Amino acid sequence: MVALTEIRTHNASLTSLAPNLVAIFVGGTSGIGLSTAREFVRNTTSPHIYLVGRNATEAARIIPEFHSLNPSSKVEFIKSDVSLLRNADDVCRQIAQKEKKVNLLFMTMGYFTTKGKRDETEEGLDRKLALHYYSRMRFVHSLSPLLSAAGNDPDPKANLSRVVSVLDSRTGRSASLDFDDLSLKRNFGLKSAAHHACGMNSFALEYFAKQHPHTSYIHASPQAVMTNAAREMGPVYQAVLKVAATLMKPFFVDLGESGERHLFAATAPRFAPLARGDEVEGVARGSDEVMGSGSYAVNWDDEVWGESTKAAEQRKAGAVDKIWRHTEEVFGKIFGSEGKY
Repeated sequence: MVALTEIRTHNASLTSLAPNLVAIFVGGTSGIGLSTAREFVRNTTSPHIYLVGRNATEAARIIPEFHSLNPSSKVEFIKSDVSLLRNADDVCRQIAQKEKKVNLLFMTMGYFTTKGKRDETEEGLDRKLALHYYSRMRFVHSLSPLLSAAGNDPDPKANLSRVVSVLDSRTGRSASLDFDDLSLKRNFGLKSAAHHACGMNSFALEYFAKQHPHTSYIHASPQAVMTNAAREMGPVYQAVLKVAATLMKPFFVDLGESGERHLFAATAPRFAPLARGDEVEGVARGSDEVMGSGSYAVNWDDEVWGESTKAAEQRKAGAVDKIWRHTEEVFGKIFGSEGKY
């Protein structure tokens, strides 16, 4: 575990970076996304923050709070249901019209459900998989030019370029994937959906790390925190979860600390992009087991996970290329004449 004192010392040092860093928090109006955005605002100079989500009421409360934390900050809210990939693309277009670079893309959007069957969006994807995988990768894909522009900035104080997907990096390293049914149209289940989303996140980020060597990519685990992830569940489920959360509170990580730790993951030099991995003392081992490879599987405590035999086997079987070919096929159908996968 990285000590909290080290976390806070590092985060406080971010004021030495160039001003006007641009950060996008998808799912940023609650939970870990909000707490990390808050720490980014607190610790950087004149940051430009985009909060992407569905809760305009909550955003209206957050924006004044962020301005009070850092009067030099600029905060914008984009209302969108990003379970639809077309909406995710529209968000990216809005940002690209205003920005020449993006320093941080931080994604926590999700869908908590107990349904054991597919809940299809109008684009033909299961809603849970759409939010946990496909929409996230569409954001990464669409914003890659702006992320690369930041990563190639000649000023070392301005070239932060990082993608963080908060889901479950440990499961991502042990998941069994059905390469013949990655979207789970034929064999859907809650466990398989969780495994596929986590595993696909990890391998897709490895793909991006090689394609865009000046950006680093992190699949992070959140640990248990108090959030409103069950807000779409019925009152009975919410009541049960509230009781369970009370009983399990000693095992939870404080939401504020979680934000501090995720900001560390989103900015610490040890998680360097591939192009600069050799330059960083103490660079972390990548998710592909290569030091400084630009893609990292990080636990909630900011330590990388140990080696994974399962992940190595699937990587050897071509997981990275198979998953990205499938993802491109999904993108092609949804953004093509069919409009649906």
